[in-house]
Amino acid sequence: MKGTKGVLAGVTVAAVGALLAVAQSPTPEASVRPETSVAKEIDSYLSSLVAENKLSGAVLVAKDGVPVASKAAGIANKATGAPITLNSKFNLGSMNKMFTAVAIAQLAQAGRLSFNDPISKHLPDYPNKEVAGKVTIHHLLTHTSGMGLYWNEKFMAQREKLLTVAAHLPLFVNDPLSFAPGEKFQYSNSGYMVLGAIIEKVSGQDYYSYVQEHIYKLAGMTDTGFYEPGKEIPNLAIGYTKMGMDGKPLEEVRDNTNTREVRGGPAGGGYSTVGDLVKFHTALRSYKLLNEEYTKLVTTGKVEAGGPMGRYAYGLSDKIFNGKHIVGHNGGSGGIAANFEMYPELGYTSVMLMNTDPPAMMPVIMGIRQRIPAK
Repeated sequence: MKGTKGVLAGVTVAAVGALLAVAQSPTPEASVRPETSVAKEIDSYLSSLVAENKLSGAVLVAKDGVPVASKAAGIANKATGAPITLNSKFNLGSMNKMFTAVAIAQLAQAGRLSFNDPISKHLPDYPNKEVAGKVTIHHLLTHTSGMGLYWNEKFMAQREKLLTVAAHLPLFVNDPLSFAPGEKFQYSNSGYMVLGAIIEKVSGQDYYSYVQEHIYKLAGMTDTGFYEPGKEIPNLAIGYTKMGMDGKPLEEVRDNTNTREVRGGPAGGGYSTVGDLVKFHTALRSYKLLNEEYTKLVTTGKVEAGGPMGRYAYGLSDKIFNGKHIVGHNGGSGGIAANFEMYPELGYTSVMLMNTDPPAMMPVIMGIRQRIPAK
């Protein structure tokens, strides 16, 4: 499993960022382009991807919450032959961290916790006392805690039983920190699982109910949620991968049902649609989820994450690309390729959800970025 952690974490912002660095090749921007021209250019680009069989997923670009261009192509379920549509629900991978961060910020805004609180303040029974006393909520949110990834042999052995936040904790709670909290950035799924436990303790609700009530419902995200074993999810796009568990390519494509998170949770692995993610941006920028102060806190970069990721905020990356300010998150794993970007000053939202391996989305991300005007 050692060779797969950077990819199969379902949470690979760092790995995705590295791939983006390879794909990145900035092009000059036109000075001013009418909205209709932007729409036509993006639509033409997306149509070319479909014609070249380079899109197995759904893409939606919106301006001020209103769709500008969109495209859906590919097969959502090879067993039934169901096609991918703009209403298809895709695995988000790490993008669920955005919702976890907003949930923590909501509780901070309400005065129920502070970003500087150590884990021990809210989880006094946390088994690793040394970690609980040193690591703060800020460290967890910014991936500077020194905690690591819980996708390991123990995870795979117990995978089908990991249906709650608490069930995940034994996978990593006794692990030592890799470095002193605050020393550097190191992507951590484990840290976000602990955030989920803090949300449960402080709110009195289980994590899944909290984000459903206080984020999805408030934003009008009716097609966003988590997997329920044994329950069929309408319009679900199954993930297909050629990535083996050892990190080596497979000879044949297989579905990722037996390798992804069974339910999903605070660190990633839930599902959503391109339309619902545009609603999430709209709810954020209209201060429906957080007030202006806390929205800025969540979306402003705080630590250097390295490479094209820019700076990491709270559950979001914050960067400049070709003079354009972009705040967002992505998710990548076997059969999962998801990307969400907000352009705060420009009002654009770009969402791409695919049911294939992460490398397929890299050139598409760059293609859309280059076609969104800087003014």
